[in-house]
Amino acid sequence: MAITGVLRPGHVCIRVLELEPAVRHYVDTIGLTEVMRDKAADGSPRVFLKGWDESDHHSVVLREADESGMDYMGWKVDSEATLEKLSADVEASGLATDMHWIAAGEHPETGKRFRFTVSTGHIMELYAYRKATGCATGSLNPDPWPDDMHGMGARRFDHCLLYGDDLANTYKLFTEVLGFGLSEAVVAGPGEQMIGAFLSCANKAHDVAFIQQPVKNKLHHVSFLLDNWGEVLKAADIISKRRVSLDIGPTRHGITRGETVYFFDPSGNRNEVFSGGYTWYPDKPVITWTDDQLGTGIFYHDRKLNEKFLSVFT
Repeated sequence: MAITGVLRPGHVCIRVLELEPAVRHYVDTIGLTEVMRDKAADGSPRVFLKGWDESDHHSVVLREADESGMDYMGWKVDSEATLEKLSADVEASGLATDMHWIAAGEHPETGKRFRFTVSTGHIMELYAYRKATGCATGSLNPDPWPDDMHGMGARRFDHCLLYGDDLANTYKLFTEVLGFGLSEAVVAGPGEQMIGAFLSCANKAHDVAFIQQPVKNKLHHVSFLLDNWGEVLKAADIISKRRVSLDIGPTRHGITRGETVYFFDPSGNRNEVFSGGYTWYPDKPVITWTDDQLGTGIFYHDRKLNEKFLSVFT
């Protein structure tokens, strides 16, 4: 399949309460690499990081703030022409607010970004250019992993799961305007109203997921990719060894079939590391989960819903 339009999640900006403990967590525990530091327009300090298998300059931004959560999520598109077209399509759709351009260079080594707010309250961005500074193994006759891999050894920033109150219009924007496909859906009630949407822009089981909740602009988790189930188990050992706050796991999902463990950063933002899942193509039938089987869908092994997992977010 030729992947065009929106290629993949490009970055996430996470608000943290204290920068240095957060950096230690994302570097020493999750295994990201610090790239550089600067200050945002409001003067708040920022740190840019990336996974060892990511070629672009950065994928994760930590910004010190008074409240934890997610500032915004960015999506890389295939060309400047696509950026111009999709920005115009978003403006014409009537499905987004607060649309404006962010000048090139506001993120280091990054071109201009088109920013908008979707109906769930989340801020999204589209951009076409970020300098490729290379991954840790290089691109010529590379080894399968770097010698200096540390912590959990996260390969890349992979996806976010987000909570919001207007799933229907956010779903419409992502599928009808940005060209995402629906890989899995959670439905509830006699009318089978969709209360969860797992969306893919390429070949993954999901690149972003939205869950219907009576809140706006909330982050459930930020997820990072590991190689295999054994690495997820090792990540759980690291969580215990470093006295990190464990949420759930290690276990696996019914939804997306991924193997997973959830935990919290020092500011209370939920993190996930996972492996597995399936390859998605646009002609794959949508997998549907009914709300009475949601326990199995979320936690396939014990088949029970966990109230903390559902109700804690930033």
